[in-house]
Amino acid sequence: MDKKEIVQVIAEVCDDKRAEDIVALDMDQVSLIADYFLICHGNTERQVQAIARGIKDKMDELNIEVGRMEGMEQSRWILLDIGDVVCHIFHKEERSYYNLERLWGDAEELPLHIGQEG
Repeated sequence: MDKKEIVQVIAEVCDDKRAEDIVALDMDQVSLIADYFLICHGNTERQVQAIARGIKDKMDELNIEVGRMEGMEQSRWILLDIGDVVCHIFHKEERSYYNLERLWGDAEELPLHIGQEG
């Protein structure tokens, strides 16, 4: 499975967990941190945790290693390190405060195919 496919699978998990404003950024030309960022948010700490657990479970199912998971205790900003893909799962309030999309404004948005029937 290539990196773009992994991003798509993660986006689908986020959508299944009712994450909002799911965005994938192509970081390849703008950062050494990762090739892709996937950013989304939930409206409660419980939802943020459910999104993160859903991603971790799906990666385990696909035998894709999740290197680190940080922020589960407070569940205001959970970061999952999946090799070349880094997922940022925010509580709605933190997302608007940190505004990663603006911070990494030079990154192109990767089109996602989620929430579509058929």
